[in-house]
Amino acid sequence: MSRNAKINTLLLLLVAALAVIPLALGLGDDKEEPFTGADAQAEAAITELKPDYEPWFAPLYEPPSGEVESALFALQAALGAGVLAYYFGVRKGRRQGAAQALAQAAAAEAPEAAHTPEGERTRPARES
Repeated sequence: MSRNAKINTLLLLLVAALAVIPLALGLGDDKEEPFTGADAQAEAAITELKPDYEPWFAPLYEPPSGEVESALFALQAALGAGVLAYYFGVRKGRRQGAAQALAQAAAAEAPEAAHTPEGERTRPARES
């Protein structure tokens, strides 16, 4: 197994442990809603500290249930991850394309000294 595969496996196990350990240990069992989001916890803390607090703004859209809200949040996260993955993929592709163009230009200038990354000699480009 290569070093990268070992690191990826370790990271995958760590993420799985982070998801399973709180459930297995029963963390949050003493609460009515054990794994609520930070927004709900902040709202509860504000209501407890200052019951007459009035929010400055109202939400533009209030989802009909917590499940719909979670689904919309997951969709937003997936779209953001897709945009980031696309950006980094395009960036890597451009870098690889530029490196390949430089290698081809160098091979065209000095065909006898051109080598592939594995160290094998390449055929010189035919002149027309």
